Amino acid sequence: MKHHLIRYKTKPDRADENERLVKAVFEELRGKSPEGVRYMTWRSGDGTFVHLVEIETDEHADIIPGLAAFEAFQNGIRDRCIEPPHRDVMTVVGHYRMLDEQPE
Repeated sequence: MKHHLIRYKTKPDRADENERLVKAVFEELRGKSPEGVRYMTWRSGDGTFVHLVEIETDEHADIIPGLAAFEAFQNGIRDRCIEPPHRDVMTVVGHYRMLDEQPE
């Protein structure tokens, strides 16, 4: 299982647009219901977005990037940002009722 944390800060006038594009990714995921991936996104008041992606195996790594909505989200991401996306591979130290739950 691999966990990726991606964070970036959008320009104030582009945060709502970014949120709309992110929500479209979740809509497509719900419609296709792929196995092997979990995904969650948070938005703070200052336009910072944090994405947590959990991939079961390397075979599942292309699921999210393969979505049409994700391609639309990626298109122009750097133009929407003050701070560009930064990805970290994370190791779970512990959790309480977070990773065992199925996404909504």
